[in-house]
Amino acid sequence: MADLTPVQPPITTPGGQRILEAASELFYLHGITTTGLDLVVERAGVTKRTLYQRFGSKDGLIRAYLAARAHKWQSLVLARVRAAIDKQADPVEAVFDLTYEWVSDNPRGCGFVNAWAELGDNAGPETQLAIRQEKLWMRALFDSLAGSSPGESVHELYEGALVCAAILGDAETIMRAKSAARQLAA
Repeated sequence: MADLTPVQPPITTPGGQRILEAASELFYLHGITTTGLDLVVERAGVTKRTLYQRFGSKDGLIRAYLAARAHKWQSLVLARVRAAIDKQADPVEAVFDLTYEWVSDNPRGCGFVNAWAELGDNAGPETQLAIRQEKLWMRALFDSLAGSSPGESVHELYEGALVCAAILGDAETIMRAKSAARQLAA
């Protein structure tokens, strides 16, 4: 398997961690642009000054949110892939199975797709890069597991299913995509 080291999580103080946890919940549930910093600091039980000392700006907090989310997801994926390989099971299917479980508990879909939909070209270049890097990491994962030609197609199928599962409210989309991915990777 290629080097797929997860994104490093943000390193911060306990107050910064509370800010990050509050922002992560609020950004995912209510959206990045609609979540004001006043609500984040209130939920975290810190001052706005602490937020600015730890993250510099809302854009800095958004990047930390994306890094924390990427680290958590990528670590989960790698653990599931390694477990599948150890059991001599299909690691591509294991990624789809994990995603099905995750989508069932996170009906708003992918936080990176949501961030891009909200911010897109209006995001700073570092934020745009953070979003793209997570998608490129997933593409590299599927390339590593299925080979570059089918891996790219499996990745596109995966991302489309992830979006459809959220928009349609149908987690089974992931399982149908898993079946199609099995055929692509064969």
